[in-house]
Amino acid sequence: MVNISDSISAAKNLWEFSQLHETDLDQVSLEGSEPILPSVYKTGVAAQSSIAVAALAASKIWEYRTGETQKVSVAMKHAAIAFRSERYLNYETSRYGSPAHSGRRNHTDSIHGFYICGDGGWIQIHANYPAHRLGALKALDCEDSAAGVQKVLMNMTADDVENYLTDKGLPVGMMRTIKEWNKHPQGRAVAQLPLMEIKKIGDSEKLNFTRDPNRPLEGIKVLELSKVLAGPLMGRTLAEHGAEILWLNDPHLDVIDGLVIDMSRGKRPAHLDLNDENDKNNFINLSRTADVFVQGYRPGSIRAKGFSPEDMADIRPGIVCVELSAFGHMGPWSNRRGFDSIIQTVSGIGREGARAAGEEGMIHMPCQALDHATGYLGAFGAMIALLRQRSEGGSWLVRVSLAQTGQWLKSLGRLDQVDSKDIPDTEVNDYLQKTVSPYGSVSFTKPAAQLSKTPAYWSLPPSPFGTFEPSWK
Repeated sequence: MVNISDSISAAKNLWEFSQLHETDLDQVSLEGSEPILPSVYKTGVAAQSSIAVAALAASKIWEYRTGETQKVSVAMKHAAIAFRSERYLNYETSRYGSPAHSGRRNHTDSIHGFYICGDGGWIQIHANYPAHRLGALKALDCEDSAAGVQKVLMNMTADDVENYLTDKGLPVGMMRTIKEWNKHPQGRAVAQLPLMEIKKIGDSEKLNFTRDPNRPLEGIKVLELSKVLAGPLMGRTLAEHGAEILWLNDPHLDVIDGLVIDMSRGKRPAHLDLNDENDKNNFINLSRTADVFVQGYRPGSIRAKGFSPEDMADIRPGIVCVELSAFGHMGPWSNRRGFDSIIQTVSGIGREGARAAGEEGMIHMPCQALDHATGYLGAFGAMIALLRQRSEGGSWLVRVSLAQTGQWLKSLGRLDQVDSKDIPDTEVNDYLQKTVSPYGSVSFTKPAAQLSKTPAYWSLPPSPFGTFEPSWK
C-alpha cells in the first residue's frame, strides 16, 4: 500500500512551480491511499496532488483578494473519480451519444483502437472524430471497418504506418517500450523539459481584481479555444472557482457530445469561426478585456491566425496565456497532433500496462490521467500567473503538455497493482450531483477539492455550443 506521504511529496514538488511558500501546503488536507484504481502507475497520487495544488492556488487568490486563508481538502477516492468524470456522466436524452475514448474498439463499425502490423509491431489509430476516421480510411484506401484497416496494416510495418498517417495530419502512435521512448529524439526532448513553465513574456501594468468578491476567481474573464480533454478541463476548473468562461468552437468542427456535456459545466459555450473576418474581429475585441486565454489546438494552428501568446500580449497587455500541446514545444514532434492515449502508446505507458497483465500489445491506464492531470496543472499555472500579474505586472505564458505530464507520472514511481479492486459503481453515487440542463437531467462528478470558505461549484449547467453568444455577459 502506498501511503498518503506520496501525495504530500508530489504536491510539494508541484507547489514549487508557484514560487510561493512551502508552508502554504499546511492549509491542505489529503486523505486516502493507493491502490485506488487498478494501474501500473500511481494514478491516485497524480489525481490527488494535481487537484490539490489547483485548489490551493485558488485559495491563495482568495487570500490575496480578501486577506482570508482557508483550508483545502482532497480525498483520493474523490480525486480518482474526478479523473474519470467522462465515465460517470449520465444524461436523459438519447439525442446525444456517449463519448468513446478507450484504446479498444467501442462498437462494431469503429476503427479507433489498437492494431498489429506486418512486422509484429503495434499501432494505435485515434479515430473518435469523424474527420479522423474518414481520413484514416481514405489514407489506407480500405473498406470501412476495423477488419479492413487490419488487412492493410498487415502489409506495413508499425513505423511506416506511424510516419505515413502522421504525414497526413492524423493522430496515430506506434507502441514503444519505455526504453525505446527514452532513446527517441522526442522522448529525449521531453526529458529535458520541466513539467510546466510559468514565465513572463511581456511588460504591462498590474491589472486589478474586482472588489468584494464572493469567489476566488469572480470577475476573471477566460477565453477558451480547446477541444479534448485537458484544455476544456482547465476552463472547467477555473469555472468551479468563479471565473467567467467563454468556450469558443468553430461551428464547422466535429464535437463529441458527451465530452461537451461533461466539460461545459460552468461555461458559456459559443460558436466563433476565426476564418470569418467578422468573427475574428469579434475575438480580438473579446481579447482586449480577457484575463486568461486557454489554447489547446494543434501547435501552430492558432499562431498562424495571428493569436500566438506574443500576439495576445500585444492585444491585451497583462493577459495570461495557457498553451497546451501533446508532445511539448521542443523536439521533432512538437507540432504533432496527439491525445492522452496516443502519448501512453508511444511513451511506453501502454506497453507497461499489458506487460503487467501478461498480455501482448497495450493496456492503457484506467483513466485518462495525462489529460486530467494536465488540465488541473494548466489551471494551477493560470492562477499562479494571475497572482504574479497582479503583484508585479507583465503578460504571462503557461506551458504544459501531455507528454511532460506523462514523464512526471512515471517519475512518481510504480504501483504495480493492475489486479487491485476498482472503485465499485455503488460507491460512486456519493460523489455525483444532478442538474437540469439543455440536455435534460444531467448527473456528473462533484468538484473533488473542498475549500472551507469558498466551496467549489459550477454556476451554469452543461450546454451545447451555440447556446450563448460570443460576448462577455
